[in-house]
Amino acid sequence: MSLQNRYDFVLLFDVKDGNPNGDPDAGNLPRVDAETGLGLITDVCLKRKVRNYVGIVKKEEPPYEIYVKEKAVLNKQHERAYVAIGVADLLKGDEKKRKGGDKVHEARAWMCKNFFDIRAFGAVMSLGVNCGQVRGPVQMTFARSIDPIVSLEHSITRMAVATEKEAIDQAGDNRTMGRKYTVPYGLYISQGFISAHLAEDTGFSEDDLNLFWEALVNMFEHDRSAARGLMSTRGLYVFRHAGKLGNAPAFSLFSRIQAKRKEGITVSRDFTDYDISLDRQGLDKVNVELIIKP
Repeated sequence: MSLQNRYDFVLLFDVKDGNPNGDPDAGNLPRVDAETGLGLITDVCLKRKVRNYVGIVKKEEPPYEIYVKEKAVLNKQHERAYVAIGVADLLKGDEKKRKGGDKVHEARAWMCKNFFDIRAFGAVMSLGVNCGQVRGPVQMTFARSIDPIVSLEHSITRMAVATEKEAIDQAGDNRTMGRKYTVPYGLYISQGFISAHLAEDTGFSEDDLNLFWEALVNMFEHDRSAARGLMSTRGLYVFRHAGKLGNAPAFSLFSRIQAKRKEGITVSRDFTDYDISLDRQGLDKVNVELIIKP
């Protein structure tokens, strides 16, 4: 069943003694707003975790395949669409024919039907074998920490060596040194939006929506690594509008959720150091659901 309502949502999560989203242009340091010191996590990072969770739960089977994943050859997926709609002959010949012509729309529809992340987040599929472009109904902002974060640098050593030369060079116990960066604690908040109109275009359904909520709640539980420390979803607030156009601006809904340090806490090291509040007064035709309560 297609969506009949607009949704806005707020995701609250934290990290303890881990690097939630390293910046490759800064030596993999945790991302930070240089002016405020607040920690940042990209929307791409969060969507990656959603994709991974859906792939695990649905075992990469249609209609829940994942389009953007490690080592995926995207044009190979586009070719599958052309074969499926019975125009495999367009894959042969010159560049103009391979662009698909009037069959692009059918190929686009096939891709939306089979790949969850295309239905949800959209995709640009117009390079190489052309399957058009999809604007996804589900969009998320960068996550931003409630308070400034501190990036700690830890020296680590490697006892094992990769080559015999290294073994000789380290005969005097000069072990290879490395660096590891962690955030002692950070509470992050990200906002999101779901358009019923775009969902109708891509085929994003109520079942897809419920799976998306499930992924936001559980995605960190299946993304464990030593580098990321302890990451946990702490709150998921869903604002459900009465219709497709919505009944309130997103910013006015998001501002109703406040996370503040408790009085007397100067340095946060746990989620219990914060008070979370939700202002429900004056909401008109917008229902608030706490899928996971802090």
